[in-house]
Amino acid sequence: MADVRLTGVTKRFGTTEVLKGIDLEVADGEFVVFVGPSGCGKSTLLRAIAGLEEPDDGAVHIGGRDVTGVSPADRGIAMVFQSYALYPHMSVRENMGFALSLAKVDKAEITRRVDAAADILNIADYLDRKPKALSGGQRQRVAIGRAIVREPEVFLFDEPLSNLDAALRVRMRYEFAALHRRLGTTMIYVTHDQVEAMTLADRIVVLNAGRIEQVGKPMALYERPANRFVAEFIGSPKMNLIPAEVIEAGGGQVTVRTASGAVLPAAVKANGARVGDKVTLGVRPEHLSTDGPGGALTATVTFVETLGHATYAYLDAGTDETLTALLDGAARPTLGQPLTLKAPADKVQLFDAEGLAFERA
Repeated sequence: MADVRLTGVTKRFGTTEVLKGIDLEVADGEFVVFVGPSGCGKSTLLRAIAGLEEPDDGAVHIGGRDVTGVSPADRGIAMVFQSYALYPHMSVRENMGFALSLAKVDKAEITRRVDAAADILNIADYLDRKPKALSGGQRQRVAIGRAIVREPEVFLFDEPLSNLDAALRVRMRYEFAALHRRLGTTMIYVTHDQVEAMTLADRIVVLNAGRIEQVGKPMALYERPANRFVAEFIGSPKMNLIPAEVIEAGGGQVTVRTASGAVLPAAVKANGARVGDKVTLGVRPEHLSTDGPGGALTATVTFVETLGHATYAYLDAGTDETLTALLDGAARPTLGQPLTLKAPADKVQLFDAEGLAFERA
């Protein structure tokens, strides 16, 4: 196993700077997920770690060794892509052991490693099958097994579940987590799906336009996003964001008024805010309720999703963005119905004109 350290990693394609001075440390044995919208640079960053892209500036260290300029084969890494890329004419056993055969590893050792990986991935019964006889999930396990047999110091995964259907993705998320617990190897995983990031990661790296917006444990990012971008990207449904104006600041609380006239207190430090400053109020759907403490705002129901265990109400509060409230499954709001929603002060977040979060009180 090994740690991974990036210092000042920059990558340009022509005049476009895709990575903009990335500094990051991944601890030995950690499961870190890179997440962000399409084009944010997450796959390019993974490829820079793998050696498939050479940084224009900066350095990559794996296991304390500077591997900048070192070929992928000599970095002690194994990479799994979203495409299985299995050889159709080979059996599962042959696919998994092919790289070892090319490296002239002893046949008995290849058999040992393939059998061990097959046991870990629950595909021992399929070793003599060809890929065409496997399901999508089984093929992805074979691709992972092909990486495991190399016994790398670091596993790199580039959107490995994106080609699977929704139900299988849920199952494979569980299997990835179990695999990490069993192997204890450093893993770096790229996805555009923030649900995958939340459920798998020890820490999440949120990327945007080639920069790191925030790094932290999943719930830390969810509960205390550093800025508006992270607040909107982490969480499904996303955080409600409402334009507001400061009407009182001090004493560990800032009170704001929305365009519709709703007054809501937020348990945050003033951060230099003054009366009249324009801010953005943020509150997650599950923190809006029809009763309880906190400030209140009134909005009109425009759409309802009844899921049995929960009800999502989508509302018009007089802003450009539709609000979302997560209500009890027994709730039955109707279209056009006005709802008065409460937001506890300790759950309300504020973002300044630059999009940076106010510090919690």
